[in-house]
Amino acid sequence: MNETLFSQIQKLFERTYAHVGINLEDCLIDRTRCAQLSLLAGKSARELSELARTFLHRAGDQLYVGIYYSRWLIEQLELHDPRAGLGDRNIRSLIMFVEELNHALHAALQFKRGIREIRSEDFARSLELQAQVDTYLVLLLFVAFFRKTQRVSKADRRWLRFHLFARQCPGAFRDPNLRSRYLETGQLAASYTRYLETLNGVRRLDEIRRFHSLDYDAKRARILALTNGHIN
Repeated sequence: MNETLFSQIQKLFERTYAHVGINLEDCLIDRTRCAQLSLLAGKSARELSELARTFLHRAGDQLYVGIYYSRWLIEQLELHDPRAGLGDRNIRSLIMFVEELNHALHAALQFKRGIREIRSEDFARSLELQAQVDTYLVLLLFVAFFRKTQRVSKADRRWLRFHLFARQCPGAFRDPNLRSRYLETGQLAASYTRYLETLNGVRRLDEIRRFHSLDYDAKRARILALTNGHIN
């Protein structure tokens, strides 16, 4: 049986960090359930994308995860499968697809490590920052796969950075907390990924594994230290 895009990306993240212990595809939910959970999530959730969302709920020592992808998003990825080529027609869909999967995976890994404050702002920012960093690295792998030399050009990197970072519009959020969250994490991720590009493969892997283990304040402090306090 052919592997799904979802399972392939989950395995990639698990090889990089650690095994979650569950098949995250079992956490996929439909539109009706997404609407129900969105109402429970509160007013600020109304501003988040309706194309893809991740829901987290803690009940004692159990973490419940729901991952939603709209029918339109799935259709775009089926019509323009990024495993057959990455371009302007599918890069935005792939970004959303990877980020939500990444949110679920890192939330589960942190929960396994004993972190229980999943409703804190620092937890949300940590997940968002981690997702942008990991998604950029996944996009690099997709681009490199379709290059005969397996090398990613400067033009490729500019194109990826445009779609992942420059196209973000955190100022469009009415909620000041969401606006601040996406502005800060976007700037930090853009700066950190530039730093990662200066490392060879072995050092990059060691660095992102170390980064993954940090809480949000430590992640932010590390990026500022590595970039001499300058963020994009």
